[in-house]
Amino acid sequence: MAGEDSDRKVRKATFFGKLQKLLDEYTKIFVVGADNVGSNHMQQIRLSLRGKGVLLMGKNTMVRKVLRGRIAQTPEYEALLPFVYGNVGFVFTNDDLTPVRDIILSNRVAAPAKTGSIAPNDVIVPAGNTGMEPTQTSFLQALNIPSKIAKGQIEIVNDVHLITKGQKVGSSEAALLAKLNIRPFSYGLTVVSVYDNGSVFDPELLNLTDADVLRSFQSSVASVVALSLATSNLTLPAVPQYLIKAYTNILAVAVETNTKFELVQKFLDYLANPEAFKSAAPAAAAPAAAAPAAKKEEKKEEKPESDEDMGFGLFD
Repeated sequence: MAGEDSDRKVRKATFFGKLQKLLDEYTKIFVVGADNVGSNHMQQIRLSLRGKGVLLMGKNTMVRKVLRGRIAQTPEYEALLPFVYGNVGFVFTNDDLTPVRDIILSNRVAAPAKTGSIAPNDVIVPAGNTGMEPTQTSFLQALNIPSKIAKGQIEIVNDVHLITKGQKVGSSEAALLAKLNIRPFSYGLTVVSVYDNGSVFDPELLNLTDADVLRSFQSSVASVVALSLATSNLTLPAVPQYLIKAYTNILAVAVETNTKFELVQKFLDYLANPEAFKSAAPAAAAPAAAAPAAKKEEKKEEKPESDEDMGFGLFD
């Protein structure tokens, strides 16, 4: 017993030291769910992350203890504590988050449907030949699956929605999928939350593009400007609108009172003699119009060479 206690203390100390070191070295953390992920699968994921990140699994009580011990130094770690429950682990990285997230999610393996398990996705059994003998027709009938006999084997007539996501897998459904050699589920690590330099956020935010961010920013600025104008409160985004509005008011007063100054002079000149501005545009365009005309005249002057000039006639 004493030896076991000693080994346990050594393992705890080793884990604490490793987690402390990783928290010191890395600024970005994925909290990942590890349900239905076996040891061999976990090793495969570790290999795929080599050079990009480090996967660490451990008891939640020890992880919480380390995080709480560092909250005084890094208060942002407190936001991670609610996610440290169930079968979870950590992926530490300093690389760009999206590619590392893609590596984590891409390492999935196909798995059969086990009786009593919760379906992570819908299961559709496709229509077609099942390879089952006609004696097993009653098995399909018990599941209300329409079938027929074709070429000495059972054939499913239509696609069948066998299991709905979130539904518990029954023994009959599991047996049918096993007979059809269908492995409908796939398991791997799932990203629960993301920590990045003090910020904790939902992993869905990693799907945002630069265009999405710009569109959101523009919409927010437009809302601020509209609110500023509606309440007559000056804000920095609304300054251009206020300047335009002020200039419009000044221009209206200048026109009404015939007051002349540099900023409104051109507009007043236009009101006084609009024809002068109209005649300026065709005059500027005249030289450009003359050029095609000259080319046309040159084209008219050109004459095609006669057959005589070429030294032979058409019917020679």
